[in-house]
Amino acid sequence: MASNVFPPQLKIPAIYMRGGTSKGVFFNLSDLPPAARVPGEARDKLLLRIIGSPDPYGKHTDGMGGATSSTSKTVIVSQSDKPDHDVDYLFGQVSIDQPFVDWSGNCGNLSAAVGPFAIHAGLVDKARLPQNGVATVRVWQANIGKTLRVHVPMVNGEVQETGDFALDGVTFPAAKIQVDFMEPGEGAMFPTGNLTDRLDVPGIGTLEATLINAGIPTIFINAESMGFTGTELQPAINGNAETLAMFEQIRAVGAVKMGLITKPEDAAQRQHTPKVAFVAGPAAYSASSGKTVTENDIDVLVRALSMGKLHHAMMGTAAVAIAAAACVPGTLVNLAAGGVERESVTFGHPSGTLKVGASARHTERGWVAEKVTMSRSARILMEGVVRVSFE
Repeated sequence: MASNVFPPQLKIPAIYMRGGTSKGVFFNLSDLPPAARVPGEARDKLLLRIIGSPDPYGKHTDGMGGATSSTSKTVIVSQSDKPDHDVDYLFGQVSIDQPFVDWSGNCGNLSAAVGPFAIHAGLVDKARLPQNGVATVRVWQANIGKTLRVHVPMVNGEVQETGDFALDGVTFPAAKIQVDFMEPGEGAMFPTGNLTDRLDVPGIGTLEATLINAGIPTIFINAESMGFTGTELQPAINGNAETLAMFEQIRAVGAVKMGLITKPEDAAQRQHTPKVAFVAGPAAYSASSGKTVTENDIDVLVRALSMGKLHHAMMGTAAVAIAAAACVPGTLVNLAAGGVERESVTFGHPSGTLKVGASARHTERGWVAEKVTMSRSARILMEGVVRVSFE
């Protein structure tokens, strides 16, 4: 009896990196198999298999993923042919339990790691890299067609990864990396033209919401309208299937209102965007680490869901949306933060606090976000090759 013969695993150069409160598998586009160097089924199947999805057990035991929205991520970087840009950055959010990769948005946290990766991979002209100081890596975010500037500290010609910058949601300190999101909105920030809208959600009722497209499309609602305080941690939300289903209903209705999908059922195939978040005025709470956050530490409370679950900290792109909304008078975020004009906001999330700077201006097209800036950190966790069965 003839035995079955299976092809050997491929070995693909890759770097496993943490960026902000996320981590993912990073690739140089030229290192991917030829069939996966272009968008399409072959690329998606490869990334799914590398991460270990779809996994009905929800563990990613047979892959590089971590079975959470923060750790089921992939990044493809290549040299850019766009003027005044060093690299193109493409982000793929891999579904945990479904066989698809969502390319509809950016990952703000991993954006901080793109700069160090690009330098490490030799994708940035050495003439632009200081021996000591800060290198500014000019990044074209290919998912959303936006420019990022990632400011990477350099020491003795190498990326400085170690440092004393502490980031709530990350256990150990590292070097600080500033990320500038340039004109993060898609045209006017508010796709409906309104600072607040009313969402008619079947089985829930009518909810007031701010719908914004800055960093990532995001739906903001008041915590109180949902029976929450804004101080909730993951177990209070993620342990209740009815609550999660309720938020998914809101997300689907909001996505239709924003023009991202045509009918609510389509939201199941667009898990990465939009995000849904709830806000409240400042109040004291104990973060997931045990750290006490006082009312005076923050301007506003925000809790956000990603890929159907409450995030353990805050998505970087959602932080962009929070800051952009906070600096526009009349949005739910601005009102929860005191209703005053501001150029930065410090918000409380499940793991602690984060300060984000933002500037926006009102034009004949409506409100437009000019720049949002935040500090993250990033480092290489492992480098070498991933092994994967791929035909």
